[in-house]
Amino acid sequence: MNSVTAHDYAWIRTSPFFRQAREMGYALTLVQGRGPDEVLRAMQGEPRGTAEGATGLDEANDAHRDEVDDYSDQSYIAGAFSTPGEHGDWTLVLGFDGGLGVEGTCAEALSQGGGRVVAHSTNGGKPIHLFHWYEDGELRTTFESAGARDGSGPDELVPLLREVGFPLSPEGEYDESAPDIDGKAGVLALAERLTGVRITESLLRDATYRLGLVPDQPAEEWTGLVIDITDAHGKRFYREWTYEEIASMPARTLAEANPPVTITYDEPLPPGSAER
Repeated sequence: MNSVTAHDYAWIRTSPFFRQAREMGYALTLVQGRGPDEVLRAMQGEPRGTAEGATGLDEANDAHRDEVDDYSDQSYIAGAFSTPGEHGDWTLVLGFDGGLGVEGTCAEALSQGGGRVVAHSTNGGKPIHLFHWYEDGELRTTFESAGARDGSGPDELVPLLREVGFPLSPEGEYDESAPDIDGKAGVLALAERLTGVRITESLLRDATYRLGLVPDQPAEEWTGLVIDITDAHGKRFYREWTYEEIASMPARTLAEANPPVTITYDEPLPPGSAER
């Protein structure tokens, strides 16, 4: 049985590669039973040859960004290669993409038919660290903070989360009495538990990547807004607004700020006073 914990990924704290990846924003995805070319096609990736190692992938992506020269364009070069894991080969996809990654309908499709997709990312800057686990076409667990999970089975991974070192109670709540861990190291350990793939610096550095240019995705029409914030103590604030509620806010705010003014008099007006 795989007994990896966050401690086994302590190397990321001193890794120049991982420091750069976190600063730039990255996404690392593991796809069960699908080859690199199939995964890149599912991502709508246009073939761009190969690159040697993560440095070659980074250089290919930099060259693409120089060609685009448009900050708003979110296309990027993804690199994929095959690596052994639990129950056969997996495709590892790495992109220095600001944390966009393989998710949503693409990840759902790649996990259909009894497959699995496990992904983690960081968006760079003021970082948001996300984790996703898809199983058989369904997003089972996703989180930024391990104490505030979502998905169709948000509590299924609680035992594994506790085993790799996350400070959670048996019920999955944040446990202030437990020692804290490096959350990114914990997520890497969790991903290995789910895939059997050990991520090492040499694995990412020395692989030959199949490259694909993933196009900029059109913005989806939004139907609402969700604020979901968890503080350092695990206290969660969650609020949803529909599009209709947000659209009516300016008129409602204006009405509240400018209520009708009614003037009343407690005493009768003096004779000859103008009535107002």
